[in-house]
Amino acid sequence: MNTPASVTIARLTYLLICELLAVAVSLTFSDALPLWLSLVGGLTIAGFFILIESTLKGFTLRGFSTATFGLGVGLFCAWLITRVDIAELVANMVRENASEPNEDESIERADAVRLAINVSLYASLGFLGSAIALRGNRDDFAFIIPFVRFRQEGAQGRPVVLDADAVMDSRVINISKAGFLGGRLIVPSFVFQELQNLASSSNLAQRMRGQRGVDVMEKMRSDPHTQMAIHEAGKIFDDAPYHTRMIDIARLLDGRLLTNDETLAKIARLQGVKVLNLHELTDALKPSIVVGEKMRLALVRPGKEEHQAVGYLSDGSMIVVNQAVELIGSSQTVQVISTLQTSNGLMVFAELEHN
Repeated sequence: MNTPASVTIARLTYLLICELLAVAVSLTFSDALPLWLSLVGGLTIAGFFILIESTLKGFTLRGFSTATFGLGVGLFCAWLITRVDIAELVANMVRENASEPNEDESIERADAVRLAINVSLYASLGFLGSAIALRGNRDDFAFIIPFVRFRQEGAQGRPVVLDADAVMDSRVINISKAGFLGGRLIVPSFVFQELQNLASSSNLAQRMRGQRGVDVMEKMRSDPHTQMAIHEAGKIFDDAPYHTRMIDIARLLDGRLLTNDETLAKIARLQGVKVLNLHELTDALKPSIVVGEKMRLALVRPGKEEHQAVGYLSDGSMIVVNQAVELIGSSQTVQVISTLQTSNGLMVFAELEHN
């Protein structure tokens, strides 16, 4: 993975600061510390922290505001450490071990050591904080620190939190590819654990559902057009019921909840969480059939009555055509005369178009 230019600039800036500090220390201890040795020491310290930063491969650049936040955290940590007065302790040791009889010179050297230690702490921890933040993403910050919210680019940029039912519904992949979801797809860790438990269940039906869920996650992970991540949420919400955990994570990430569970959808809406229901999407995509409408229909089999033929719409709705049994196997233009909603779906009655 190519290193972002902002991280490269941060590395070079930090390296320059370390070398300038090394020069300052060498000038202060010119009689005891050669310049080349001081420069090597500064380069070693800078290389050590840059090596730590370069091992953090799981982060990506997210913008200047994120870097500023990380820098603030790093400087705050450095401030806490300086409250322990480590620099003062080291400076006192230098003053006590000074071989020169000149008291003013020993105090000057102790002050220089104190300044070098403090600047090194602030520079090092500030660098690490900004580098980690540059490689992070806003969802991670919102999850780790619940009261921190980075600005979202509208509703379509908000993350989508998937429950187990949504993951096991293979339609979610095609919906995501079509661009109707937007944002990152977030699967909480306890949902992934539930899918693994189902996949290893002794019950055949549960094992097949769990395996399908794991397969769907694998396809989403490998799809370059789908951004999917597993959030380590289990340790925070272990003691809460399943529905509560799903709603809390969606609210924590300021995301939308994708589910097939009608109960979960109702509870989430009551608590102000945006819900995406796949069943509602399916119903919305069903063609609207009105009496008097004409359409081209393939007649595929006989109906219940001897004179009837049956055809199907793309969503599975059945259309019964009167006086068309002899035309089975062909496509005909039919006109809707009535509709009937049943537990199995919409049933439509039609007649052949009369020229």
